[in-house]
Amino acid sequence: MDITDILDPLNEAQREAVTVGAEPTLVLAGAGSGKTRVLVHRVAWLVRVEGVAPQHILAVTFTNKAAAEMRQRIEALLGYPTRNLWIGTFHGLAHRLLRIHAREAGLPETFQIMDSEDQLRMIRRMIRSLDLDEHEWAPRDVQWFVNAQKDEGLRPKDLKDEGNAGRRRMIDLYARYQRLCDEAGLVDFGELLLRTLELLTERADLLEHYRARFKHLLVDEFQDTNAIQYRWLRLVAGKSGIPFIVGDDDQSIYRWRGARVENLQHFQRDFPGTRIVRLEQNYRSTATILNAANAVIANNASRLGKNLWTDGGAGEPIRVYAAFNERDEAEFVVNRIQDAIAAGERRRDIAVLYRSNAQSRVFEEALLAAGIPYRVYGGMRFFERAEIKDALAYLRLIANRDDDPSFERVVNMPPRGIGARTIDIVRDEARRSGTSLWRAAAAVITQEALPKRSSNALWEFLKLVDRLDQDTRNLPLHEQVAHVIERSGLIAHYGKEPHGGGEARVENLEELVNAARDVIADEESDMPPLLSFLAYAVLESGAAQAGPYEDSVQLMTMHSAKGLEFEWLFMCGMEDGLFPHQRSLNDPEGLEEERRLCYVGITRAKRRLYLTYAEQRRLHGLESYATPSRFIREIPPELLEEVRPTMAVARPIYRPAFAGRDALPGGIRLGQRVRHGKFGEGVILNAEGSGAHARVQVNFERSGTKWLVLAYANLELM
Repeated sequence: MDITDILDPLNEAQREAVTVGAEPTLVLAGAGSGKTRVLVHRVAWLVRVEGVAPQHILAVTFTNKAAAEMRQRIEALLGYPTRNLWIGTFHGLAHRLLRIHAREAGLPETFQIMDSEDQLRMIRRMIRSLDLDEHEWAPRDVQWFVNAQKDEGLRPKDLKDEGNAGRRRMIDLYARYQRLCDEAGLVDFGELLLRTLELLTERADLLEHYRARFKHLLVDEFQDTNAIQYRWLRLVAGKSGIPFIVGDDDQSIYRWRGARVENLQHFQRDFPGTRIVRLEQNYRSTATILNAANAVIANNASRLGKNLWTDGGAGEPIRVYAAFNERDEAEFVVNRIQDAIAAGERRRDIAVLYRSNAQSRVFEEALLAAGIPYRVYGGMRFFERAEIKDALAYLRLIANRDDDPSFERVVNMPPRGIGARTIDIVRDEARRSGTSLWRAAAAVITQEALPKRSSNALWEFLKLVDRLDQDTRNLPLHEQVAHVIERSGLIAHYGKEPHGGGEARVENLEELVNAARDVIADEESDMPPLLSFLAYAVLESGAAQAGPYEDSVQLMTMHSAKGLEFEWLFMCGMEDGLFPHQRSLNDPEGLEEERRLCYVGITRAKRRLYLTYAEQRRLHGLESYATPSRFIREIPPELLEEVRPTMAVARPIYRPAFAGRDALPGGIRLGQRVRHGKFGEGVILNAEGSGAHARVQVNFERSGTKWLVLAYANLELM
């Protein structure tokens, strides 16, 4: 049998993984090590060499695109279609199984799947039908609770209220929601896996059938599995199944949505005698980039361990740029992008990565100003985001009460009990009298055309907008914006969104304050600053980003970059408190996940990598002095090349700042980490005076930047 087409394209470690015997196997596949090739060639090996029928193989991927690509490559290798081979996502395979056994699963044969928006609409209708306050029982919070329980394999009957009235209500809403779904023959994404798990657990005959059918179970991206997905795999595998899983604990970055990196350790416990194969040869990046990634991730304690290497050259050093502020950072990045394009680099091979979506704004503006096409990958441009549109709608309504689109957008945002029926009555009055919705709303209140509760809610909204206008009329523009996003309730509303989504939206709203501060008024126009800003926002949002097939620079978050690769890569905002994120600094597990995210970012780069940070950054509407990310400090200095600003000498970032200067009183040096009894840990940024009058500026992790007199500060050196 000629199997050269299966084995010849593989390196030694890949060949070991593909040809492993009938035993549980864990393939630790490092970034860019060819894991998809291993999975494809493993299936071909099983079919052509081991004589396994395709119907005895189950292959699980994490996206439909990956599943289609894998099937295509398997069929090309085998030379014939593989319709009997089950390849798909966990949800897709569970759906297929439920279609076959709908009756046994207690579902109508015509059951339909709801996407997340359909699910949210159903939950919102349910909450309204119960006459609950949507501000207190936000539909998205209920949706998150329901999905989180299903991801853990839990039904309402499995949950305890723990004496908490709020949790008791959530459990009740979960139960009511599930009854509505069952009555309507609807299934959400979480239900697909949970219903399948219950079906196979309760029907021993079906479980034995599928265990006999699926002898070989292959799972990709295993580090991203959650609790119920792992239970599903263990159940189907049983004692006779032969699982072959591929994953990388160093690339587990989705803890916030339920992924459990510890499933990799549990796999070895649950499947005794597991064979571990490490894929460490990287085919993407230069040796310098890989050595930097290895050095950073080595600081994580809870990992299975591997070391990426390449037989390619060392490549260029990693450039580090210390910007004065976020605008200087964006200008530097755009200038380097222009250099790359001038040198013949395709725009699509250049990417700018950042930790928070809010960081995209200054890069978008700089790219637009330079005339460089770009796309925000996996997200929307800054001024197109829902929370930004909401804030702008309030501002437009303050400027012009007759702005009907803005009125409709925020009259019930955040939810304040103004339902669709009330809005219809207001619309009818506006059409009848030929006035704006604002004037019509006032009219229907005066005419007592609404139920008392609806009338009061509408009247409170009108008073809110008037009050926002009055309170902000004499404020500077950025303070005006800050006041509106706070007092309108948008900050509180979006801040409650679960899974980190709320935090990102709040950061975007706070970045809108920065945008207002950055707008320079047209000196030849007497237009009020607010109107100038609103015009600016419209023009910015109207400047369309590049089309999907246009050669354009890619902007994205670190999370969105997973699975991608670029010739030139810029990792921006490399500052403690931003990346790693502030909330992870005192959380060991969170810090390890942030470090894995950094590892993922670094390993996206193929030839050239830039790390940038700002010495001063405006965040959350405030100026703050930053310290370089500890992740930069974890990279060996010999791999780095500092790019100095032309106007001044930047601080070294891989050694304590200003280490060569004379020590301050008490042995303190600039850049020294210190601890204060009240403010906690921080870094010395600046100093002035001498003797008893010596003062230091310290950037504290929890308390921000403060000036302290050394003689009284009692700073402890770290």
